[in-house]
Amino acid sequence: MNDDLDDIFEESEGGTDLTEEEKEGLIPSYISTRGELNQAEQQNIVKGELWAFTKKRNPLDIKFLNDLHKKMYGEVWEWAGSYRKTARNIGIDAYRIPTELKQLVDDTQYQLDHATYPPDELAARFHHRLVFIHPFPNGNGRHSRLATDILLHFMDQERFTWGAGDITRKGDVRSRYIAALQAADNHDYGLLIEFVRSE
Repeated sequence: MNDDLDDIFEESEGGTDLTEEEKEGLIPSYISTRGELNQAEQQNIVKGELWAFTKKRNPLDIKFLNDLHKKMYGEVWEWAGSYRKTARNIGIDAYRIPTELKQLVDDTQYQLDHATYPPDELAARFHHRLVFIHPFPNGNGRHSRLATDILLHFMDQERFTWGAGDITRKGDVRSRYIAALQAADNHDYGLLIEFVRSE
């Protein structure tokens, strides 16, 4: 790893930093700027999205969630689809990831089966918990947003607008998204439910 390239791995507001070992998992050798990394990831994410929506899928399955991450990032990162092994500035302890993901999919399936919440609230709660668990070394926000949109599609609902802007870049949309997630951390889902359908 070239130390001069460390700036390409700098995370945006609310993101998580990669360990040195995780940085070594970068597959394309041509990447030398953050822009090239973003472009490579975005191209891979589009392929993952196309795969995910080829048929109606219930994302409330751990294998599916892991496969989705691998489809979204597997051409860019060797560790795509594998759980993180180290602590992050956000997320649960790494050893708890498998148990908490199982609990999430089971709880959400129960909520879906029993119409515990309206569809938007159910999907927003699912999204928040998946982001809160933070199972992968990177790409958790993008993965959880796509998984949530797949859940909405499975429920015959429209995909969320996610603030109708670039949620991955520093700015108003991302700041509102992070504030909504932080409110949800304190069991107040109102901001998140409003944000996910905002224009």
